[in-house]
Amino acid sequence: MIGLYAKAAVGAVLPGRARSLPGTVLERSVTPEVGHLADYAGVCGFPLGDRLPLTFPHVLAFPLQIELMAARSFPLPLPGLVHVANRITVHRAIGLGEQLDVRVRAERFAAHPRGAQVDLVAEVSVGGDRVWDGRSTYLARGAQAPTGLAGELPDLPEVDGPGAAVWRVPADTGRRYAAVSGDVNPIHLNPVTAKAFGFPRAIAHGMWTAARALAALQGRVPDAATYEVGFRKPLLLPSTVELVTEQAKEGWDLAVRNRKGAVHLVGTVR
Repeated sequence: MIGLYAKAAVGAVLPGRARSLPGTVLERSVTPEVGHLADYAGVCGFPLGDRLPLTFPHVLAFPLQIELMAARSFPLPLPGLVHVANRITVHRAIGLGEQLDVRVRAERFAAHPRGAQVDLVAEVSVGGDRVWDGRSTYLARGAQAPTGLAGELPDLPEVDGPGAAVWRVPADTGRRYAAVSGDVNPIHLNPVTAKAFGFPRAIAHGMWTAARALAALQGRVPDAATYEVGFRKPLLLPSTVELVTEQAKEGWDLAVRNRKGAVHLVGTVR
């Protein structure tokens, strides 16, 4: 993964980048390892069991996403891409020992008010049956989408109420999540490298925040569910944040905010 980020950094300053999305579909087969799952569960707050947390297949698909985005055939430079939304649907519980066939492609290259956005779509199957879908939406500030189409972002409810839990998020959270996810984007690892991209300190991974919020709802989320989140204000490390939850008709609405009320994440579980 470090090599792919380095390749993407070099490619970002070279001319001749593609202007449209490649038709590439990347694939891998993987059987999750108990050690990897245990490390992920420990960082994100899940109990360790024989079923995968709803967010765990994302880290299995993520290396393929980075491989696709690091290629010269991808129209947006990987350095500086911002993860703005994520949607996950799990169709049934996924067991630890199952062999997973993972496929990743890019679609919906479209205009955004602040640049251009693109979706990285992941599909996970077992024996030919789809068990998990993920859609990660990324924003490239200042870029242009040649199609001129307007991008779609989730319309998520705002949740306002008393905090259900308070988390103290340590300074090494980015490094710990990078070790289990492979996401070694420098904005998450060190204050010095984060400042190079315009952040005052390192920031938490959006998918760590999403996983940590979901872990707080363990026992209240069914085996088949859709989890949709929008990422708002970056979560600077270290920080103290609150989780806000509100039961909805078909599930849960949630938010993660800091003690001053600034929102880092909004989401729904249905």
